[in-house]
Amino acid sequence: MKVTREQAAANRERIISAAAALFRANGFGGIGVADIMKAADLTHGGFYGHFASKDDLVAQASRRTMRRAAANWEGVVADATDHPYAALLDHYLSPHHRDDPGHGCAFAALGTDVARSGRPVRQAFAEGLRPLIDILADAVPGRSKALRRRKAVAAMATLVGALTLARAVGDASLSDEILQAARRELLAAAQGQESSG
Repeated sequence: MKVTREQAAANRERIISAAAALFRANGFGGIGVADIMKAADLTHGGFYGHFASKDDLVAQASRRTMRRAAANWEGVVADATDHPYAALLDHYLSPHHRDDPGHGCAFAALGTDVARSGRPVRQAFAEGLRPLIDILADAVPGRSKALRRRKAVAAMATLVGALTLARAVGDASLSDEILQAARRELLAAAQGQESSG
């Protein structure tokens, strides 16, 4: 039975959506094409009708994930006009985000995988990182654009590192402490002061 153009496009979207969640939950190497196609409820043989390779799918799924992350962050900022930076920190450094890597930050879930990936995947992550830094730079307090940009880059690195560590430790109390300490220090740094207590 011939698949219509519309159905082919819908199937492709299902594959990308399934892959995006599975990659974040299991890593690029931890999930195969057969598993992705099964999760998309499609046959394994149809994969190469949509993608040149698994790396092609990785890059496309990564781009999708990054676009959605930026849209999500824009929504957080729009809902918190009084304190957008604090709202972004609360959103990112939450136990819910920590506990759901399949639907969370691709940088925290896949950073080490990306570092070992080919140029198309690394390029997709670089393209996806820029809008997030821009959103942080617009939200963080600071006198100049250059200062806000520097704070945003440092904040992004701290956010990803804190979430990665919070997910890595097998101690719930320590994990919570990591999230809380990162949030507190980022807020203090944004205000140009050391945190107390």
